[in-house]
Amino acid sequence: MSGRDLFCQPRRTRRGTALTLVFASVLVTGAATGSLPGTERGPAPGPSRTPTTAARPDDVRAAAARAVAEGASPLEAAERAVSRSGDRWDAVYSPGEYEEFEEALDGAYTGVGLSARRERAGRIEVTEVAAGSPAADAGIRAGDRLRSIDGRPVDGRPVTEVVSLLRGDATDAPAGTPVRLGLERGTRAWSLTLRRARLSTDSVTVRTLPDGDTLIGIGAFTKGSGDTVRDAVRRAPRDNGIILDLRGNSGGLVTEAVTTASAFLDGGLVATYDVDGEQRALHAEPGGDTARPLVTLVDGGTMSAAELLTGALQDRGRAVVVGSRTFGKGSVQMPSRLPDGSVAELTVGHYRTPSGRGVDGRGITPDLEADQDALRHAETVLEGLGD
Repeated sequence: MSGRDLFCQPRRTRRGTALTLVFASVLVTGAATGSLPGTERGPAPGPSRTPTTAARPDDVRAAAARAVAEGASPLEAAERAVSRSGDRWDAVYSPGEYEEFEEALDGAYTGVGLSARRERAGRIEVTEVAAGSPAADAGIRAGDRLRSIDGRPVDGRPVTEVVSLLRGDATDAPAGTPVRLGLERGTRAWSLTLRRARLSTDSVTVRTLPDGDTLIGIGAFTKGSGDTVRDAVRRAPRDNGIILDLRGNSGGLVTEAVTTASAFLDGGLVATYDVDGEQRALHAEPGGDTARPLVTLVDGGTMSAAELLTGALQDRGRAVVVGSRTFGKGSVQMPSRLPDGSVAELTVGHYRTPSGRGVDGRGITPDLEADQDALRHAETVLEGLGD
């Protein structure tokens, strides 16, 4: 299980998304750690449970307005109204939390630059240190054990909670605020104080494989990621194929997922979706590379907008999908601003792939199942496509 202080899990809401027409921003920490319901792989689940009492924007706003009139917390009133919906994707965010989501989708975050995972024994291990971050400057390395944050032991805590402590969510800590870490490396134990900083992340990575094929990894669909993918496709060697790695991609901005689809399609349908019963459609831009061999890698952490993209490439015969069944989040959330500036994100509909497949609660089944050595299998498939 792993998580990063790039996207924090809100401390007092249910799992949710952010921004209008974002089908995806179930946060990286939540998806990667398996802390969200349904991340365990097993037999294909059935359709997601229909909320027993749908939370409507007018109802939530009315509850918040009554709280204001009574001198109570509109945020807490809205949370109570949302909790009754039974929809696990409905959520309420404070103004500060929602601002963090917007910043994260712009590819920026406040933190110290650590990625971590929880080992089976409950220990928290550093898995990655962002270059140029406060953690990197302090000499923290991958493999170090994180023992405490501001004096609080972290062993056994969910990674999402550890991420929240690193970011200082409970105190709305901005860049420049201190955080004291207790660390261990082998027999050495030490403490140090870091100052949180505004950091940026490259959600798209590009590298050339030994055989000349191009591997494009997309960690999340943040602002500009679609254009980055299109540029990478244009620059890739013409005589080689591309592996699009969406493993662990918990989503992001759906517009960026559609732009990514446009890199591989010559226009046409990417997905349909409904908003309160009204049917709408998303289309790729014309001019994409439709000839180059393409394999898409997915796993149980591939969610929402990443599933939308996968379904489009699979349905339209553009890519062979390799890996394990995807998460299965196909619901659409829309934001509703409350009197105190809080934001309620409520489910208003679901999207479908070009062939009409529903994703919610089902996920997408790969063309080739491969839990182990999935990248190697993808390379083998790509080699066959190029013959």
